[in-house]
Amino acid sequence: MIHNISYRTFVYGTENEEKVKTAVKTLFPNSSPQKEYTEGYWKNPVLILHDKIEKKKEIRDFIGTLQDTSTADKIRKDLDRKMDDKGNLFLRFDKQRAYLDELEIVEHGDSIHVKIKIAAYPARKEVAMKLARQIWG
Repeated sequence: MIHNISYRTFVYGTENEEKVKTAVKTLFPNSSPQKEYTEGYWKNPVLILHDKIEKKKEIRDFIGTLQDTSTADKIRKDLDRKMDDKGNLFLRFDKQRAYLDELEIVEHGDSIHVKIKIAAYPARKEVAMKLARQIWG
């Protein structure tokens, strides 16, 4: 029901890279994020951590984690708003909470950005919404 899950998060100069990696491990324990270095608006160094999860067991584990929390309620309520026309579900998880081993969906940018590609045929929002409702009740 899900093709893959990708994520990315930013490590700013004021943040500890290892702590951000720990936060990522809360969502994706088996992930080894790739690193990309860039500059912020004021020429400050920014590290981008990203990865794509394609192994079915890891995808099932992640979805299972979301189903076992109050996060599932928030996902259900926001499905229409958080899914694009091609069946990609976009979620943001608070980095600070994830570091504390908690999952909280947030709206702000300083977060772990997750894209869940729903396996919808044809790849349309309506078809993906139906599948997503089956996953999250």
